[in-house]
Amino acid sequence: MQLGLEPSWIALKDEELLHLRICDLGVRIENSELQPRVDQLNEELGARNVVLRPDVYLGDEWFSPEGVPSIAMPFYLAHPRLKALELHQMMEVEGGTPEWCQMLLRHECGHAMDHAYRFSSRKDWHAVFGSPETEYAPETYTPRPYSRSFVQHLPNWYAQAHPDEDFAETFALWLSSPPEAWRERYRGWKALEKLEFVHSLMQEAANHPPAVTRGRRISEARKLRTTLARYYAARRKLWAEDFPDFYDADLRAIFGDPVPGAEPAAKMMQRHRRALITSIVQWTGQRKYTVSMLVRRLAERCRKLNLTAPPDTVRLHFELASYLASLVTNHLYTGRFKRSV
Repeated sequence: MQLGLEPSWIALKDEELLHLRICDLGVRIENSELQPRVDQLNEELGARNVVLRPDVYLGDEWFSPEGVPSIAMPFYLAHPRLKALELHQMMEVEGGTPEWCQMLLRHECGHAMDHAYRFSSRKDWHAVFGSPETEYAPETYTPRPYSRSFVQHLPNWYAQAHPDEDFAETFALWLSSPPEAWRERYRGWKALEKLEFVHSLMQEAANHPPAVTRGRRISEARKLRTTLARYYAARRKLWAEDFPDFYDADLRAIFGDPVPGAEPAAKMMQRHRRALITSIVQWTGQRKYTVSMLVRRLAERCRKLNLTAPPDTVRLHFELASYLASLVTNHLYTGRFKRSV
């Protein structure tokens, strides 16, 4: 992509753009809206006397390569047209706002710091955050929303996903606010011990060069030969349950064809919402907020589909409760209401 010139593919329709390979897009961080984000990260690091400046490049998603002091940002953030495609394909753009992007950059910088200084190999790190050998399953962890042992930075209590994520989240919060702010915010929390530990690690690192300074760029966008169509097909399969239409077939089977004049299915679910949640929580042991989220999601989908409640309410209640219980039980063991299809 030539500097100062818009790429020719911005005028393509989505179905035409999807035929292009990622490596042929020619997107770069330089001269894009991402450059100020990276500059801000480096300024924040400098303000905290952090020596390391992670290598930041465009990849296929947000991550820091294992053992490498680098940060990969998803390529679609480098151009508004690609962000629009991402929104159409995935219904959201992760890191699409300046604030969200900066939060994710700080988080991944935490991983890069660990990779550079190998903090997680130390016994004192293990004593504070736990063993990095803990099974890593960030999509299947069961968070404790009211725990005071973890900082709250990214959504969904992500610090609780794994000790590595706990460190990265703690670092991100440490980097984003001065000591007096996080000490006041987390006073009385066990998480404050983690913030103080990260503070001491960063003071130590200020006087020592990192053990690792470079490494291979994994999944670099300019080398990815897959087409955008295949890229999104894989991601949509992975995150299938997050799409509104994922439950449509099941809901239509439960409620049947819409009947003129019948009570809307969404209204019926709302009317029995408390009883449904109470019974499912009692018999599955799942947390109430998780069940409530699922019921709310399904009711909203029923409303969009204009489904109605059939006259046989006894059968309907049995089927609906059984369906919800099966989804919640699967969530207990997999962290997802339904497997990808």
